[in-house]
Amino acid sequence: MDFKELIKVRQSNRAYQDRAVEKEKIEQCLEAGRLSPSANNAQGWTFVTVDDVELKNRVAESAYRMGGAFVKQAPVIIVLVAEKPLFMSKFGSALRKIDFSSLDIGIAAAHICLQAADLGLGTCMLESFDEKSIKTLLNIPDNRRVALLITLGYSADIQREKKRKKLDEVVRWNKY
Repeated sequence: MDFKELIKVRQSNRAYQDRAVEKEKIEQCLEAGRLSPSANNAQGWTFVTVDDVELKNRVAESAYRMGGAFVKQAPVIIVLVAEKPLFMSKFGSALRKIDFSSLDIGIAAAHICLQAADLGLGTCMLESFDEKSIKTLLNIPDNRRVALLITLGYSADIQREKKRKKLDEVVRWNKY
């Protein structure tokens, strides 16, 4: 798929078909995340892929506001865990007062979601969940942060038209 088309078709899917995702496709999505850029090449993430139905449903129940309903429909949940930052990343974050770890996780998540869309899969990023519950369920160490969840599966949603601001509302040239 051409890139412009890809960014137009990628959307947050909240309905999934009752259909398993091929392991090869899951691995391609994870590889896209692995290859994404990060500040100081820190690669400060671990992707915990949950496809065991019972465990996935328990993780889904930890998603706030969603009540786990549509999250349970997805056959796969990818849990993005922020690892301890390298010294240079931590130093740079403190110096610039920017959380590079969160930016890096966001870039990795975007790569995962765009690769999924290219493979005909749907995704939805979730930032609101019971972190403690997920850490317990997946044996994630206390000194790590669960940054994001991504549902993954074959979408049952209709393709929606993107509603975005016009380009001249968000772009400035040479000054604000």
